[in-house]
Amino acid sequence: MKSSVYFRFLAGAAAVFALASTAIAQTSPVGLWRTIDDNTGKPRGEVRITETPKGLSGRLVRSLAADPSKEPTTCKVCTDDRKDQPMEGLEMVRGGKLAADGQWYEGGEILDPDNGKTYKLKMQVAEGGAKLLVRGYIGPFYRTQTWERAQ
Repeated sequence: MKSSVYFRFLAGAAAVFALASTAIAQTSPVGLWRTIDDNTGKPRGEVRITETPKGLSGRLVRSLAADPSKEPTTCKVCTDDRKDQPMEGLEMVRGGKLAADGQWYEGGEILDPDNGKTYKLKMQVAEGGAKLLVRGYIGPFYRTQTWERAQ
């Protein structure tokens, strides 16, 4: 009888741990995201965000453009160490850690590969982990994109 109670306790504890792990994973921006083109509203690329000792890092995994041959293969417009680097594997998100509010990730920067400029970064996971609000800003001016979780 004691082993039956012990087994039910372990099974219950494992279920609670699994649910908690899922909830934590969904509130993190770590994973694979589809970027959405501001003009067409269609997926444009996939960015994989990982956790590093310096904060978040997001690299372009692949282009999802309708005609990839029209997409640049290197970042000719970049002005920092990413200049002339291949677009595939290009680090678009640098830094950023969970803020004191527990909802936004901030303190990093994001690269706009269309113009080569970098902007201060804020990100927030939304809709139970299905979407990522990505905000690039300079002073009071900002633009927010909504990325969709691909994985």
